[in-house]
Amino acid sequence: MSHSDPPVSPAQPDLNLLRTFLAVYRSGSFTAAAQLLGLSQPTVTTQIRSLERQMARELFERLPRGVAPTAVADELATRIAAPLDALAAATGHGTPARTRPAPVHLAGPAELLSTRALPALAPLVTRGVRLRVSMGLTDPLLDELRAGRHDLVIATTRPRGRALSATPLTDEEFVLVAAPVWAGRVRDRLTADGPGALHDVPLISYAEDLPIVRRYWRHVFGRRLNCRAAVSAPDLRAVLALVTAGAGFSVLPRYLCAGELASGALVLLDEPADAPINTGFLVQRPGTSDNPHVALVRDRLLEAARAW
Repeated sequence: MSHSDPPVSPAQPDLNLLRTFLAVYRSGSFTAAAQLLGLSQPTVTTQIRSLERQMARELFERLPRGVAPTAVADELATRIAAPLDALAAATGHGTPARTRPAPVHLAGPAELLSTRALPALAPLVTRGVRLRVSMGLTDPLLDELRAGRHDLVIATTRPRGRALSATPLTDEEFVLVAAPVWAGRVRDRLTADGPGALHDVPLISYAEDLPIVRRYWRHVFGRRLNCRAAVSAPDLRAVLALVTAGAGFSVLPRYLCAGELASGALVLLDEPADAPINTGFLVQRPGTSDNPHVALVRDRLLEAARAW
């Protein structure tokens, strides 16, 4: 090389490689990124390997299910995410033209969606917003969000990692309740003798492993729960109906049974000074959505949740 030749600089990654990298980083897997980008999984794998060769750094740790970003990937994503999102929004890259916004895909717990979120969105529906609603448990729904199946998820736990944007939505307080027929028999004994007073009362639970009831026992009574469910039903509204009908006792979110408590159909068995509380989060699919109705639904939920 002569003294007049310009210095050789490392090759700069092209935008396609960076877009693919960001899709993998945000979705957590090559397969999910391929679905988001409309590419084949081998193409995504090849592009990530090409980017890793250019940078001479490993970007993702390959796992049995998906990938985990390395520290180098975290740094790269921090630097390029906002500029690429802004470029996509400005150019409409990869966005098909449409005259009517697509439906907003919203997912979350059946009970919270049915009693709070969906009623709050009714005004938007009358203005032309279309919704496609899925109900289920948080972890599978978040996996589906990363894969592009949903636009927004109401999650009962904060997502792990930094790939998903989560905003606190609402706090739900858990209460120990039973119908008056049971409350009259055990409430005084519960105050005097502790939770052992409930051993002979049927327990109605959301799941066989009693997650909500066990948490209440640890938080309020400071001990493990040592009983099995008489009935388990994977919908808290079914649990509420059974307890209200006198089947036994349960722990429920206060918002779900507020009407029954107000009418006397249910009675609080315990009123601790520090009741267990769980925070729900509104989680959005990574990146800038080309659908303006996603922002309408998100903002409406955040506004309505202030009164929940």
